[in-house]
Amino acid sequence: MSAPRLPGKLVTFEGPGGIGKTTITALVAELLEANGVPAHATIQPSRTPLGELARHGTDTYRDMALACLCAADRHHQLATEILPALSEGKVVLCDRYVASSLVLQGIDDIPLDVVWALNHDVYRPDLVCTLSAAPAAVEQRLRARGGHSRFERTAGSSFRESYGYLAATTFLRDQGWPVQVIECGDDPRTTAGTIVDLINRTLTESPACP
Repeated sequence: MSAPRLPGKLVTFEGPGGIGKTTITALVAELLEANGVPAHATIQPSRTPLGELARHGTDTYRDMALACLCAADRHHQLATEILPALSEGKVVLCDRYVASSLVLQGIDDIPLDVVWALNHDVYRPDLVCTLSAAPAAVEQRLRARGGHSRFERTAGSSFRESYGYLAATTFLRDQGWPVQVIECGDDPRTTAGTIVDLINRTLTESPACP
């Protein structure tokens, strides 16, 4: 049974490593706050000890072990951080969420239905922003920045992740999740402005049914 909808809005940011999720999340928070909309920016894996274990343990933990770590961290973060902020009426901006698990655990050959079973009863976002750009351009940016995980350090990861997010987008839409694919240009502030317009639209809509 789905959790009841809370006064705030949950907006998640997905996309391959190096596409600019963290930068755009911060810019969206800045623009919302400037417009008087209370925002709470966060990230997954979380900054808790459990989340840091998942974040920095991709070389140690693989397959089901990593899938379970990421899901456990997500459930804990929902209970202790995200749901309380939503209850206060804030717009919660989360850098990575379930789509990232579908993609990255899929790269580890964990079947999609298994990843979904670990995550299917999490709070459904009010808006999922899947950031998209040419995989070759993302790969170039990622190599210049350096990989933050085993997945990102693997050559060609941007191509595998980009294709994975296409499949994850289709799957989540089939589950009734509101997914918008956002084409990222050269100016992240322009991309952030586009997302703020989408968020403002969700703020004026009637609350979603559970």
